[in-house]
Amino acid sequence: MLATSAALLAMGIAVLYSAGQTDVPTAAGHLWERQLTFLGVGAVLAFLVSRMSLRLLEWLTPAAYVLGLVLLLLTLIVGTGAGTAAGARSWLAIGGTRIGQPSELVKLAVVLMLARHLAGRRGPPTTLWQLVPAGLIVGVAFVLVGLQPDLGSALVFISVLFAMLFWAGVSPWLLLFLASPLLSLLFAFSTLSWGIWIAVLTAVLFWQRPYVLEGLTVWLTNVGMGIMALTLWNRLAPYQQNRVLSFLNPEVDPRATGWHIIQSKVAIGSGGLLGKGFTQGTQKRLAFLPEQATDFIYSVVGEEFGFLGVFLSLLLFGLLLGTMVNIARRSRDPFSSLVIFGIVGVFFTHVVENIAMTVGMMPITGIPLPFFSYGGSFLLTCCIALGIVLRVAQDAGRAGYGD
Repeated sequence: MLATSAALLAMGIAVLYSAGQTDVPTAAGHLWERQLTFLGVGAVLAFLVSRMSLRLLEWLTPAAYVLGLVLLLLTLIVGTGAGTAAGARSWLAIGGTRIGQPSELVKLAVVLMLARHLAGRRGPPTTLWQLVPAGLIVGVAFVLVGLQPDLGSALVFISVLFAMLFWAGVSPWLLLFLASPLLSLLFAFSTLSWGIWIAVLTAVLFWQRPYVLEGLTVWLTNVGMGIMALTLWNRLAPYQQNRVLSFLNPEVDPRATGWHIIQSKVAIGSGGLLGKGFTQGTQKRLAFLPEQATDFIYSVVGEEFGFLGVFLSLLLFGLLLGTMVNIARRSRDPFSSLVIFGIVGVFFTHVVENIAMTVGMMPITGIPLPFFSYGGSFLLTCCIALGIVLRVAQDAGRAGYGD
């Protein structure tokens, strides 16, 4: 795990350095130096966390969760925006200088709090009503982040919820019922697809035979989400609507809403098999590629290192996540195991969302890529998460769990 993490961090710093090497002045020129400072602080935090007792961490979890929610509330009041989310209120600032993005650290706090709740149960939830506490733990943070509005980070909380419920042993059918309102919302953009979905859901409900009140609640909620789809769309911020529209057809507005994804795909596609060479990407050097040090840093990987570079980075991410899953499996302490799998959910969602948006497979959500994208808050969060995983791995190794 340490070797894979170190390789990703080294590659990330190198790509961030390259992102600042342009033929026209950009703000990315010296970001890699700041990132090294954040990495130094993060390494210290990771070491300290790796020496912390897991029982102490579990005891501190409620306080960390409440503090995180307070910071999110404060962000809604005095927060500022940046980058592709200039209209959002996601950063806390002092004197005009951004000092951090609380939502990143809150992701870890939610993982810890949800793990504490699920580990304290005698068994996995078996009904929708038993999922209410878990839903509230995640839902409060989801709503506060969504109000910023930061849709990308908000989606991470939903992914964490489903990942940890799955690892806790919740039935796949129950998870389907829980996710069904979101699916209904997506299908509602087409009357035909939504009608087919409601018919399939009705058949599944009759087949699974949940409690009558639960089944009726699921069905009515899905119908309600389909009816409310237009209202929810209108509640999205204009820049979020534009991101979805440009995802569906970037060529509709190639110089504005479609600019990011068009330039990203050009950069990645032009890399070919071996890439244009370190620091030699033309889309990057001419600053055609937007947010090349943050949201679209993976486009620099594709342009300068080509398919082989992309494959290597994906392989490293796969090895890291696979190792974490194995550590979660080997741990016989429910709290530790759930925390590790929750961290896997956070990393996996960030990797999938970020890379998918750079190649046009998902709308632009402004979500960073672990170990690559510039940003102190997220890098520190990743380092703390690695420290927690290392602590669990050490305990499992000393106890002789697993192979």
